[in-house]
Amino acid sequence: MAKALVIAAPSSGCGKTVITLGLLRALRKRGLRVASAKVGPDYIDPRFHEAATGRPCFNLDPWAMDRAQIRTLLRSLSGDADIIVIEGVMGLFDGPDGAAGSTADLASSLGLPVILAVDARHQAQSIAALFHGFSTFRPDVSVAGILLNRVASDRHAAILHRALEGKVLGSLRQDDSLVLPSRHLGLVQAEENQDLETFIETAALAVARETVLDRILEIAGQLVDESVIRDSLPPLGQRIAIARDTAFAFAYPHLLHQWHRSGATLSFFSPLANESAASDSDAIFLPGGYPELHAARLAANVEFIASLRKFKGLIYGECGGYMVLGEVLVDARGTSHAMAGLLPVVTSFASRKLHLGYRQLTPEPGAPWSSPLRGHEFHYSSIVHEGAADRLFSARDAAGRDLVPMGLRRGKVMGSYAHVICEAS
Repeated sequence: MAKALVIAAPSSGCGKTVITLGLLRALRKRGLRVASAKVGPDYIDPRFHEAATGRPCFNLDPWAMDRAQIRTLLRSLSGDADIIVIEGVMGLFDGPDGAAGSTADLASSLGLPVILAVDARHQAQSIAALFHGFSTFRPDVSVAGILLNRVASDRHAAILHRALEGKVLGSLRQDDSLVLPSRHLGLVQAEENQDLETFIETAALAVARETVLDRILEIAGQLVDESVIRDSLPPLGQRIAIARDTAFAFAYPHLLHQWHRSGATLSFFSPLANESAASDSDAIFLPGGYPELHAARLAANVEFIASLRKFKGLIYGECGGYMVLGEVLVDARGTSHAMAGLLPVVTSFASRKLHLGYRQLTPEPGAPWSSPLRGHEFHYSSIVHEGAADRLFSARDAAGRDLVPMGLRRGKVMGSYAHVICEAS
């Protein structure tokens, strides 16, 4: 098994993704075989990791996944890797209210050291108190050092180093070019960033210039192979056609990896390019993404829409895929666009409302899976009308509070706003 470590932060917005990308590429340029993972349900950051390492990046979710599922994924990532760098989510101790699921929970369960990435722009000597608090807050979490981001000058760096008394493992200087653009669901997707390779190389040079990579390698903990295999979710079919482009990019890599390992054949097609699923497919998966940004183009792609209407097998849509299976999608300007019309639902992005949180899902009869599931919901569009159809899931939030049922099903066509992560343990 590889060695591993966790990159965390006091809060979101500290630059841990930029630091992680720079570290991944810097270690790779040292000749190491580098793999990565992302804590939590994020489906955007892993694509950036893959660009930096050239390897798959899996989500490790300590709320949704049990120990065996996480260990199985780490075993797959370890393969021939020398080190796995795991990027945290939000702040180190942030997670579902009243439940395990934070980056700290993952680090503790795996016995891995944490390196804290801190935005130093408005910090001087007080940064020592911040580090002391984070490193002593939970005795079961080992915060082994700090990586400073957005350091203003040599003088600023000297002040920070003196205050932290040997805990600094590296730093990045303030650099406006090391900012990744964002939109309403997070970073602009990796495949949309034409300058991503240049960005990663620049970040790697910045990390390598003022980071003691040897110390980071020494700090990394050794993973233990517990020889467990527990896959996360049975495949939708034996021959699954998966929509994949900038409108349908939010498919969890660990699911596709495990579906393939279980014997399913996966093929990919682009709805934005007006493509249809492979003719021998017995299931179609429309993942989430940004159909609200491409609604007019999708509505005009008659071959794609017609192929969904003619398909005789199972069609399953998540979030954005669910919206496209509906009757109408209203874009940000209030313009209505006809979708596939396979489910009686109208969704709208005209008036944004955040829907966010973990979901405990119980499949209703006819759903693709029968066991209880863990999922996540994150979108700004809303349902403005639903017609008569069977429900797909009954739902509760992370704390176990009942929610309204989620999703619709008509025959073999079904979907919901939930991104399913795995079977519940």
